[in-house]
Amino acid sequence: MTLYRRLILAALALTAIVVVFGAYVRLSDAGLGCPDWPGCYGELTPHHAAADILRMQAAEPDGPVSVPKAWKEMIHRYLAASLGLLIVGIAALAWRGRASAGSAPRVAAALVGVVVLQGLLGKWTVTLLLKPAIVTAHLLGGLTTFGLLMWLALRAHRLAEVPVSRGLLVVARLGFVLLGAQIALGGWTSTNYAALACGDFPACQGSFWPPADYANAFHVVRELGMTADGEVLPLAALTAIHWSHRLGAAAVGSLLFLLAWALSRRQPTQVAGLALLAVLALQIALGIANVIFDLPLALAVAHNAGAVLLIGVMVWINCRLRGVPVAATAGRSGHEHAERKSSFA
Repeated sequence: MTLYRRLILAALALTAIVVVFGAYVRLSDAGLGCPDWPGCYGELTPHHAAADILRMQAAEPDGPVSVPKAWKEMIHRYLAASLGLLIVGIAALAWRGRASAGSAPRVAAALVGVVVLQGLLGKWTVTLLLKPAIVTAHLLGGLTTFGLLMWLALRAHRLAEVPVSRGLLVVARLGFVLLGAQIALGGWTSTNYAALACGDFPACQGSFWPPADYANAFHVVRELGMTADGEVLPLAALTAIHWSHRLGAAAVGSLLFLLAWALSRRQPTQVAGLALLAVLALQIALGIANVIFDLPLALAVAHNAGAVLLIGVMVWINCRLRGVPVAATAGRSGHEHAERKSSFA
């Protein structure tokens, strides 16, 4: 089990790197640095494909192809391929030791399926020319991989569960689901290049209800920058995407703040509550800074890293909490009863 745990931790760290580096590749416009898949112009490395890359760059100097961009794209692919092999090894060890406490062979097998799907999404991201639906799904697949690995790591280390009221457990579960939806909105904002549609804060274009085209904004099957009818995506649609992400951030952030506050007031969950509060505050600050400073690359990448941290903390919280019936806690002291009430009991 020691090797199993170490591989999971290594895969967890590598997944975080792959997700964040993938965001860097996308945000630096290097997603089509190698326009074929899995190689680069049919070669293993951009070094071997240098002639083809330079020819494309000369034909289109401001296009998506250049030697630096090709290396960014291929390094991301090398890291992702290494992660895939690591996860296959984890699944094999999980099945071999499936009788041991702390192993989760079915989850490990499901993780292999997610990685295979991720590989296909990575391919389609390139071959279908950065369709927003595919790119967003690719981002969510990476975060799903991170979340499942986090769950496997916690399961492998067999951390003790903390009994809490049913109400607090429901808030934690709901918070995790809504966080996933909010991250999907963030991915949709990024992949549609709508992050600068609202250049002011807290209002958008000087209004708290700016002109918005929600129909075209959330039409999934379409090309990048185009409506479903093939027209140029209007600013009102980009505004709708951005503003929806902001409204979602306000709602989900409020719920997670209440969850963090409730957890921090209980001694067994205090560390988890404070960790959630810190990561949440950091993520909100990064989101605001991206608007105020016109989306600098470093802050935009850091915002993606914040999403990874939030997923990790919320998986940790949801794995640690265990709901208990109200009747089971009826005999607790007045102090414990008051504490339970403060935790959404």
